[in-house]
Amino acid sequence: MWGIQRTRYADCNGSEASEETEIAVNIGGVKQVLYGDVLNRFPDTRLAELVSCSLKSSEEICSLCDDYDPDTGEFYFDRDPEAFKCIIELYHYGEIHMKRGICPICFMKEMEFWKIGSDFLDDCCKSNLNEVEDELAEIAEKVKTILVDREGDPSARGWQRFQMYLWRLMEKPESSLPAHIIAIVSFIFILISSVVMCVGTIPDLQVEDSEGNLMEHPTLEVIETVCIGWFTIEYVLRLISSPNKIKFVLAFMNIIDFMAIMPFFVVLILTSLGAGVMELANVQQAVQALRIMRIARIFKLARHSSGLQTLTSALKSSFKELGLLLMYMGVGVFLFSALGYTMEQNHPDTLFTSIPQSFWWAVITMTTVGYGDVYPKTTLGRCNAAISFLCGVIAIALPIHPIINNFVLFYNKQQVLETAAKHEIELMALRSGDSDGELKAAPGPHKHVCGAGVWDNAMRSCHSDTYIPLLKDPRGGAGIQTPSMDTSFESTAEATEYYIS
Repeated sequence: MWGIQRTRYADCNGSEASEETEIAVNIGGVKQVLYGDVLNRFPDTRLAELVSCSLKSSEEICSLCDDYDPDTGEFYFDRDPEAFKCIIELYHYGEIHMKRGICPICFMKEMEFWKIGSDFLDDCCKSNLNEVEDELAEIAEKVKTILVDREGDPSARGWQRFQMYLWRLMEKPESSLPAHIIAIVSFIFILISSVVMCVGTIPDLQVEDSEGNLMEHPTLEVIETVCIGWFTIEYVLRLISSPNKIKFVLAFMNIIDFMAIMPFFVVLILTSLGAGVMELANVQQAVQALRIMRIARIFKLARHSSGLQTLTSALKSSFKELGLLLMYMGVGVFLFSALGYTMEQNHPDTLFTSIPQSFWWAVITMTTVGYGDVYPKTTLGRCNAAISFLCGVIAIALPIHPIINNFVLFYNKQQVLETAAKHEIELMALRSGDSDGELKAAPGPHKHVCGAGVWDNAMRSCHSDTYIPLLKDPRGGAGIQTPSMDTSFESTAEATEYYIS
């Protein structure tokens, strides 16, 4: 039998410790003796209510615990004994600290069972709980998204049903085999278009027009036109099937898609206006600029690569570190370029003609590039270059480690979310099959044995403690009305706990 050292409290008159009531509890097979004066420090909790159980009926006693032995006066609770060790700390120390290895969601359900508010939880444990709740919310949202992609909206009819099917086909590669094939084809077109754009700049593969100017090979232009046609059809179909047109148009990746196809049609329109328009210098510069904008299509790869998406998320969360890096580099560039100009200006063959011109030397020196086009020629200038080189290495190395950690963190989070969501869907399918089998095997009402009712209720309450409702149905209902959606996130909480720890 384990327990925390008993503390005696004197009464207000300074007399000897008041008469104490001993309460025997059995938590999941582990026995402990508690004292009434300690439990009464928090009278609104379940344990404090046990102190006055002698004045209550047997029904009221059974409502407070899972089972009660009147001969020994022992209260039985089918709860986690490890979690109870943390719960009992409240009565001795005034706060609860959640031990490592306990699921925060399950522990909050334990606190709710013992009628203890979350305000008594330590601040560090609250932050851990918030992280886990956010993880479970993301997993629940991902599960709902996968289910909606698979099943669709049963209430949709006609055009809405076709629109949802087209949206899943173009936007959700994991929803079906045709959608997966379309995603692969789109990925291949992006690669072909990027390769054609690069190959078209090789002089040996270019041809001369009637005026002797070099232009892209006609075969490459045909391939480029086919790729642009695919990108255009893909963009239009996604725009038509999008449930929110304004949000779709303003999304960053969709802006990239538009910029990838827009130059082709602008050049086509300018060409159709005639040679007189194309001979204008401003128009020619605009056409060249639009052709350069074709490089934006390489960013379309991020739509089909979870690694690039993870990298983008990591960079978004690392703005502070990137700002520190730029600040360090900015201060170093200004300082060492000014020192380099001061030390080199009296040399007859100096390459440091001004401080702004010295910025270029400071940048390539601090970043350890060193092209060699600008270099110091005096002894003091070379010492300044050596110091700037060392400071540049330190300035770059310091913020890099947090950025790498953020990338690893987001990558692991993505893997855990995907694994937990798939595992949860598999469990939901199994539970749905089991429930259908039970309904067929026992179509009549279920009857409980009186003696086993206490144990059934205890086990039901114990298992229901890990139930977490899914987020609100995106279609406007109270929840997705499928038998597989009333599910427990017991395994999800364990997976999330692994990621958080």
